[in-house]
Amino acid sequence: ARVARDFGGPNVVKTLEEHGLDVDDVSRTFFTFDTNPTGSDQKYAVNQQIVRTYARKHGIKVFDINTGIGTHTLISEGLAWPGSTAVTTDSHANILGSIGAFGQGMGDIDIAVAFNKGKVWFKVPPSVKITFTGKRPANVTAKDIVLNLLHQFGANTLLGYSVEFYGEAVDDLTLDERITIASMGTEMGVIVLLFTPSDAIMQYCEKQTGHKLEKPAADPDATYEMEFTIDISTYVPMVSRPGKPHDTVDIDVARKTRIDSAFIGSCTNGRIEDMRTAARILKNRKVAPGVVLKIVPATDEIWLQCLEEGLIATFKKAGALLSNAGCAGCAAGQVGQNGPGEVTISTGNRNFPGKQGKGAVYLASPATVAASAIAGYITTEDDIPEIAADYSQQDLDGSNNKAIAKQKNVHEKPDVISGRVWVIKKDDIDTDMIFHNRYLQITDPKEMGQYIFDNLAGYEDFAKRVKPGDIVITGKNFGAGSSRQQAVDGFATLGVQAILAESFGAIYERNAINAAFPILTYKSLDALELKDGDVISVNFKTGEVIKLENAKSQHIEPFAEVQLEIYRNDGLF
Repeated sequence: ARVARDFGGPNVVKTLEEHGLDVDDVSRTFFTFDTNPTGSDQKYAVNQQIVRTYARKHGIKVFDINTGIGTHTLISEGLAWPGSTAVTTDSHANILGSIGAFGQGMGDIDIAVAFNKGKVWFKVPPSVKITFTGKRPANVTAKDIVLNLLHQFGANTLLGYSVEFYGEAVDDLTLDERITIASMGTEMGVIVLLFTPSDAIMQYCEKQTGHKLEKPAADPDATYEMEFTIDISTYVPMVSRPGKPHDTVDIDVARKTRIDSAFIGSCTNGRIEDMRTAARILKNRKVAPGVVLKIVPATDEIWLQCLEEGLIATFKKAGALLSNAGCAGCAAGQVGQNGPGEVTISTGNRNFPGKQGKGAVYLASPATVAASAIAGYITTEDDIPEIAADYSQQDLDGSNNKAIAKQKNVHEKPDVISGRVWVIKKDDIDTDMIFHNRYLQITDPKEMGQYIFDNLAGYEDFAKRVKPGDIVITGKNFGAGSSRQQAVDGFATLGVQAILAESFGAIYERNAINAAFPILTYKSLDALELKDGDVISVNFKTGEVIKLENAKSQHIEPFAEVQLEIYRNDGLF
């Protein structure tokens, strides 16, 4: 399957139409509207209608605003199955690893190629094997498992890998639990987290597809670049502290941190099991005074299950706000955003600065979020007070808180460039720091540059100070996060010639290469002793970097063959 969302979809349509390209196979091509399923934003509404019009013209199926999250829809509609491959503009396409399928998020250009050709190039990831031993503690949820994994591996230890899970504790995981874990592979930097499907999941997928399926499994003689054995009995309930999903701590560290709002939903924790857990804890209880609880099921099918099982009545009686199915706050297109000074506890997968608004966001399991909403502060379901904290009349000064098609260049593109450097010594600069999601409606590259880095602390005025010809040098996992092409195109608009990093987020790497924007990786540039304002030359073919002041040189990774070909062609098209 090849899929574009209401975010990204209009750019895919634009690319196809401007290049006069048709669609390879409409039976495998889909649009999903999940980032703004309320249709409440005028710019999103325009984009959605552009996509609908194109889809009607070409006979492409649209899962519209009444459907829910696209990756979940692919599973429930039988459009992805064990052993299958799907690409989408959703950076959490690796959710499909939950059923033993390969899903990869890609940028708009990649998906336009997939629509047109029915195929794309892949960088085959090396494999890692993780085996769990021991018995999972009763109070450790699937969300806690992945937060513990983030605590161990961080955001870039497994960057670019395909990770397989094994062990009795893994075999016992339900589909909903596997989806929770697989969905946060993006935050770990992996390409995909893969589960061998259980018999129950195989039966479910066979029912949804209407076909007998072969269970995918690793070869008996499979080899792995790295292997880890983890005793799951050592895992504890955890939360991610505001700012970084991988900044995870034992929940006791954050216990009794006051909250203003709570959110249950997202592609990570919007499943029916998550809804049932929340309802069980909320039943016959009330959300704390001054706290807002927002609940968004992942799909309309799950929403209807909540209705049939009486869960919605429980949510409403507890004082929660319930919205229709979709991505919610993660995509800035639905309920779930917060304001300056607001502290939110969320079941989402990201809490980058500004991702869900201008407040602070903790990440936790549905059980922890529901319990915290009742208490008025971060807590666990076994430690809910009889009388909730009441902040509704207090001074909220923050003192109580812890915590356009470009024309082809006719001239030959240079293999060697030189320019002034910006040395940004930061790892894990994500796409919300590069180009914040509040600007996602912008599709004209000429408008993008002014917003580059305006959400990166210390570099908010980068766009005003950068000069055409400059070169950015930064750390690990640059461009982590979402699939937005604007985070690449904005640099080109500013005239930045290249970005050198220790490593790049997988989707960002593809987006830059496909846009013919020069990116290169290095292991070390220490020998050059670079500082802001130094002038260097970079040879894309050989990887030689020269500091022009003293002719010191060092070699980094040169362009790969496919990258050089795309660069010289000034893009894929």
